Amino acid sequence: MIHPQAVVDPKAELASDVEVGPFTYIGPGVTVDSGTVIHSHACIKGPTRIGKRNRIFQFASIGEDCQDKKYKGEPTSLEIGDDNHFRECCTIHRGTVQDEGVTRIGNRNLVMSYVHVAHDCVIGNDNIFANNATMAGHVHVAHDVIFAGFSGAHQFCHVGPYAMLGMGALTGKDVPAFMMVAGNPARPAGMNFEGMRRRKFSKETMSLLKDAYKTVYMRGLKLEQALAQLEAKPEDQYLQLFLDSIKTSNRGIAR
Repeated sequence: MIHPQAVVDPKAELASDVEVGPFTYIGPGVTVDSGTVIHSHACIKGPTRIGKRNRIFQFASIGEDCQDKKYKGEPTSLEIGDDNHFRECCTIHRGTVQDEGVTRIGNRNLVMSYVHVAHDCVIGNDNIFANNATMAGHVHVAHDVIFAGFSGAHQFCHVGPYAMLGMGALTGKDVPAFMMVAGNPARPAGMNFEGMRRRKFSKETMSLLKDAYKTVYMRGLKLEQALAQLEAKPEDQYLQLFLDSIKTSNRGIAR
């Protein structure tokens, strides 16, 4: 399962069915679980833990030292879950001691060509990062998020669940749940209703969220006033998700 022209350090731990293509390098401190396929010319450095059934394509760089001038070789790590696809030439860096020392990626994410996930990012599940999308250091991305091609998030930004950054969108603010943003700097462009329809959201839920969007963005209210109006509505898990992603923002929201 390991091509004779691959280089696998004796201190790396690979499950017995892991496939490794030619000219790939896997360094010490790398752990790869069962069902994972690593194509040719990939480079994986540790400490890095890779879960089950991941696919890593040619020329991907996984677990490299971070691009941070404060980094002085401290032992930091990268943790990757299950069923992710890392396409050609993407770059995923380990964490720094200035944060928790760990970059984390969850399950079932599609990371397309030339995507960059910087140090200390925390990525949830079921996200899509199109070609050349970029996350700077310490960015948190929830779940079911789409970064379109050439989009990016500034350091420490949080992107809420079901949100979408349009092509070329660059955000320096947090993006609330369900929101679509576009442009540079990124501005609100409605809610991700197409994503909701694909995930079988009810018409009632989408109508409630549409009204919430209008309350926050279109009725001329101060943010505190808008939140107070929405909090007075009957309890709904998706409305609460939208509200929480706004109330917990430290950088301010794209508005």
